[in-house]
Parts: sequence; structure tokens; C-alpha cells
Amino acid sequence: MRRWTPSEAEGAFSRKALIALILPLIAEQFLAVLVGMADTAMVSGVDATGSAVAAVSTVDTLNLLFINLFTAMSAGGAVVAAQYLGHRDQKNACAAAKQLMLSTLLLSTLVTAVITVFHRPIINLMDDGHDLSTLNQSYTYLLITAFSYPFLGVYNGGVGLLRAMGNSKASMWTSIAMNVINIGGNALLIHPCGLGVAGAGISTLLSRVISAGIILKVMFNDTMPIHLDPPRRRKGYFRLDAAMIRRIFRVGVPNGLENSLFQVGKVLIMGIITTFPTALRAANGICNSISSVVNIPGSAIGLATIAVIGQLIGAGKKDEARRYGKKLTALMYLSILPMNLILLLMPEKAVALLNLTPAGVPAAVTILRLYALLSIFTWVPSFGMPNILRAAGDARFTMAVSVASMLVLRLGASYLMVYGFGLSLLGVWIAMHLDWIARGVCFILRFIRGKWLDKKVI
Repeated sequence: MRRWTPSEAEGAFSRKALIALILPLIAEQFLAVLVGMADTAMVSGVDATGSAVAAVSTVDTLNLLFINLFTAMSAGGAVVAAQYLGHRDQKNACAAAKQLMLSTLLLSTLVTAVITVFHRPIINLMDDGHDLSTLNQSYTYLLITAFSYPFLGVYNGGVGLLRAMGNSKASMWTSIAMNVINIGGNALLIHPCGLGVAGAGISTLLSRVISAGIILKVMFNDTMPIHLDPPRRRKGYFRLDAAMIRRIFRVGVPNGLENSLFQVGKVLIMGIITTFPTALRAANGICNSISSVVNIPGSAIGLATIAVIGQLIGAGKKDEARRYGKKLTALMYLSILPMNLILLLMPEKAVALLNLTPAGVPAAVTILRLYALLSIFTWVPSFGMPNILRAAGDARFTMAVSVASMLVLRLGASYLMVYGFGLSLLGVWIAMHLDWIARGVCFILRFIRGKWLDKKVI
């Protein structure tokens, strides 16, 4: 595999190199989201009331809390490893990889243990229980998917490291394998086997177990610039390195706190949404699935920033890092425009693909049209630009802004819009965009002032 470092040529990363990095990431992200939409469509056919999709939507809000935590740890390790690669220190890059995998596995196992014991009280905090069918299905789905967290943690860690070294093709093929297994399992277990929501949970668990095995096999390939050395009965192999973990945590902890607290806010908002009629709750789940598709190209480019900006900062090329930050931001804007315009013009057709109950269709169409219009302007500054800052190690700033904006605008405005102005589900989505606007302004100003270029991780 070609080692991808900023030391080559004067342009650091050629257009061809960027395309080779970004295109597999776009394919990977599209597949993951489209499979998620297919899952939603399959689950929505379990019953006519929409209780199954409402249950999955409720639990997935909580699942995202932990998924984002593991992803944040992965990003922390990836930033450290990428900067070591840019600094031409392969030994420490590999050491960072091992410590990332060990710490993520430990953390995810602890989370699984807590969820296993307290899954019912946790769901009860999110759902007032007025629909017992939804409540019981939520218990089942959360318990099953919680057992997949350690495998998901390993998978996310490995994929993050592959992206850090610019090997996006390997992460794409591993993702394809995981998602094919997931959708195949759903097709078999949800309806033919009659397991419903439990079938969806089991297929998720199996796909993550297998993908974790695949990613470990890939990461033990010592021809890659970042790899794991096999244990081979080596004494102390599983010992944690406090100094290296601190470097990983310097990015991973603020990023993890940011994502986790952000998701806690969404869990609290879900407490508002669970008071709505089942049709509106199902509409919210459908809107979440559809809206996640339109900005996939931007998300993929955001993932690519870890390799590009991380390696440039590690090599001490601050001017190049700023230039590529601008270039990647422009690419993100261009990449999300077509899909958002299509959704703006045809939200009805998008909703029709996912078998939403008729009672929820008008609300879903209105929300998606609003989302598409505002997302064109607010998504990149809010979500794309902070990836650039984090890749340089400026994770504390992004955490502070994101948490403050979530608490004041996303959460506070949701209560105001729903209970003060009576806007119901639409009010929740309006509050979300207010949050995005505030975040975006702060991140743009941070990028322009250049303080992110002075942060140190290694």
C-alpha cells in the first residue's frame, strides 16, 4: 500500500490523491446511510401503527450517544497517529494505534455492562410509556444492540486508523461487508423469521462481530505504515501506556464529551418527541434517516481531513494546512448542494420510499423541505469545519462551542418552540437549525483567526 504523507511534492496532496482518498469514503458513507434507510423501511412494515419504527428511532438516539463516544476516541487516536506519520515517526504511530484499540475496547465493554444492567430504567427516562408496544420493543432493541458495542468500538478504532493513513479503500470494503451482513440479516430475521425489532437488533450485532474480526485482520498487516503487532505471547502486550493514551485523550476526550453531551441533549429532546403521537414519532425517525443522506459527500470529505490536515500539521506545514482547509471546505459546499436541492424540490418522493404512515406524511414533508433549504448554508460550517480544527488538535474549542450551543439553543429552543409556540415536531427541527447557525459562526471565526494552527498534540 502506498504511504500517503505530506512530504511528497510541493503541492503536498495532489488532486488525484484527494480524489483517491475521498471517493471511497463517499461510497462508504452512502452505503451505510442507505442501509440504515432500508432497515427503517423494513422495520416500518412490522406493524401498521408505526410503534416498531418509533421504538428503533428512540433507541437509536441513545445508541448514537455511545457510537459517537467510540467514534470520538477513534478520531483522537487517528489524529495522533496521522500527526506522527506526518512527523515521520512510524514507531509511535503504531504505538498510538495499539493504545487506541485497547482503550476503546475497555471503554466499550464497560458501557455494555452498564446498559445491560440498566436498560429498562434508561428507556423509561426517554419514554413516558403511553404506548406499551413501543416501550417493550425499545427494551428489546436496546439490550440486543448494547452487546455489539465492544465489537463496534474495535471496528471504529480500526477504520479511524485506516483513514488516518489515507487507506480509505480498505475502510470502504470493510464497511461494505458489515452493511451487507446487516441488511441481509434484517431481510431474513425481521419478517420471514417473525422476530421484528429483535431481528433488527440481532442482525446489527452479528454484522458488528464479523466486521470487528475483519478490521483486526487488516490491522495486523505489518506492511501498512500504521499497524498492530501480533501479541505472540509477548509479555506486557496488553499494558496501557498512560503517556500515549493522554495524547489520544487530548483530542478524543473533548471530542467524546462534545459528541456525548451533544447526544445527551438529543436524548433529552427525544423525551419531548416521545410525548407526540406515534405517527409524529415515526415521522421524526423517517426525517432523520432521509436527512442523513443529503450531506453524505460532505461527511466523507470531513473524514478525509484527519489524514490531510493531521499529516500536514504533524509535518509542521501550517500554511499548507490552512490552504487545504479552505480547499476542503469549498469541496464540502459543492458536494452537498445537489442532494439538498433534490430534497428541497421532491420531499414527498423521499418520504414515500420509507412507508411512513399517512398521518405522519405532512409533517415529514414540511420538515424535510425546511431542512434541505437551511442545510445548504449551515451544515458545512457547523459540521465540516470543526473536523479541520480537530485534526489540528483544537478539540477543546469545538467541544465548548458545541456543548454551549446545544444546551442554550438546541435544547432550550426546543422547549420554547414546542411548549411556548406550539410548533410540535417542526419546532424541534427549527431549534436544531438555530443551533447549527450559532456553531457555524463560531467555527468560521476560529478558522479565520488561525489559533487552531498553534495547537500541539505530539
